Amino acid sequence: MARNPLFLVPNIITIARILAILPIVWLVMDGDITLRIIALVLYVLAAASDWVDGFLARAWNQYSDLGRMLDPIADKLLVGILIVALAWDGSLSGWDMIPVVAILFREFFVSGLREFLGNKTVVLPVSKLAKWKTTVQLVALGIILLERIVPGLGLVSDLLLWAAGAITLWTGWLYLRASWPHLSGVGK
Repeated sequence: MARNPLFLVPNIITIARILAILPIVWLVMDGDITLRIIALVLYVLAAASDWVDGFLARAWNQYSDLGRMLDPIADKLLVGILIVALAWDGSLSGWDMIPVVAILFREFFVSGLREFLGNKTVVLPVSKLAKWKTTVQLVALGIILLERIVPGLGLVSDLLLWAAGAITLWTGWLYLRASWPHLSGVGK
C-alpha cells in the first residue's frame, strides 16, 4: 500500500517550514528586539530544516512528488516573504534593493521557466550551485535579521546579500542558457 506523502517525515518538515513563515514575519514586523530574537531562532530552525528534510528524504528513501514540488516552494516563500518583511521594517537599505530585486526576479523567472518546460516534458535539474545559492540567501537574510540584535554586522550582511544576488543571477543565467534550445526552437 502506498504511503500518503503528507505523512512522510521530510514532507512534514517542509510543510512546517512553510507554516513557520507567518510567525517569523509577524515577529520581525513587530519591531520588538526580544521578538526579533525569537524570529531569528525560528528562522534558523526553518532554514536548517531545508537541509534536514533533504537529508532524511535521501537517508530514508522517502521521496515523493509532493516533496519535490513543496521543497523549492518553501525555500522561495521563506526567502521572498522575509525579504518583504525586512524591506517593510527598514532592515534593507535602498542599495540592498538591487540584489533583492535580482533574487526575486530570478526566483520568479526560473519558476516560470520550469513550468513552461514542464509542459514540454523538459526537466531542468537543480544544480549544486543553485543549492549553494539558496544557502547563501538564507545565511544573508539571517545576518540581516541579526543586525538589529548585534550592531556592527552591516558590512557582513551587505556583502552576503550582494553575493547572494550575484550567485542568484548567475544560476538564473545558467538555467536560461540550458533551456534556450527549448525556448528558441533551435535544436528541436
